[in-house]
Amino acid sequence: MPLAEHEALVRLFCERPDLAADLLTRSLRVQLPDYDYAGLESADLTEVTPTERRANSVIAFRRKSPDDEPEPVLAVIVEVQRDRDSDKLWSWPLYLSSLRSRLRCPVMLLVVAPDAAVARWCARPIGLGHPGMVLTPLVVGPAEVPVITDPGQVAEDLELAVLSVIHHADTPQGPEILEALLTALHNLDRDQAGMYADMVRAALPGEIWDHLEKHLKTETYEYLSDWARDNIAKGKAEGKAEGKAEGQAEAILTVLSARGIEVPEDISEKIRKCHDLDRLAAWLRAAATVDSSDALLDDIS
Repeated sequence: MPLAEHEALVRLFCERPDLAADLLTRSLRVQLPDYDYAGLESADLTEVTPTERRANSVIAFRRKSPDDEPEPVLAVIVEVQRDRDSDKLWSWPLYLSSLRSRLRCPVMLLVVAPDAAVARWCARPIGLGHPGMVLTPLVVGPAEVPVITDPGQVAEDLELAVLSVIHHADTPQGPEILEALLTALHNLDRDQAGMYADMVRAALPGEIWDHLEKHLKTETYEYLSDWARDNIAKGKAEGKAEGKAEGQAEAILTVLSARGIEVPEDISEKIRKCHDLDRLAAWLRAAATVDSSDALLDDIS
């Protein structure tokens, strides 16, 4: 699948880890344990074998403790699936067992599948061989994502509204859903609004996006042309590399923040000013395991 379409959905959960809880409780009616906050965890699920195993996102729900460090009460593996992939029938059970062993808490698998047929395929039970051991993934497909056409409702949950556009873009209501999102984005600052517009644009195949554009109202279309397309233009030549570097830098800082690691202003600025994609990729991998932001730069310098 196109990398941009995949990563745009993954980024939603990086921006707001609680989105996983909303989908589980509201869309799938799954009861979660009491928790105080949700944060990103390392998505590296490699075992002692040399094969690397990495989930799209891992979110830990933690409860505050008066005496000890906040303890995880639940961990959710979020996987974005846009196509059938038989390898996942083997890797998903491994992801769960590895994360359960690492965090020593209950674990769940949440699969986000914008295509209805793929969603049905992902929801099939996976027999593990041992009697009674069957993994049934929790799947959010078009049927589980609400159709949001009210800009006021969009403003209350932007991430869910973005999912609504992506999951229902090819339906008759697709243009109306996108209109509602773009209308709500008028009230955000340019950078934040651009981020959400870019997520939607990157997540949709070109032919679907072209269809939506043709059905937008004139004023919304002009708004999109003036602003979101400027961000989309970063996908060409130097602009594309710069936009990717900015995204990598923000991802590094997000992971460090989610792990409770303080990042001084000078280090934050150094990360944001770096345009070396290889170095940024190395920093992002290291951010999942280092003990301090100084160690992050020392290890890769």
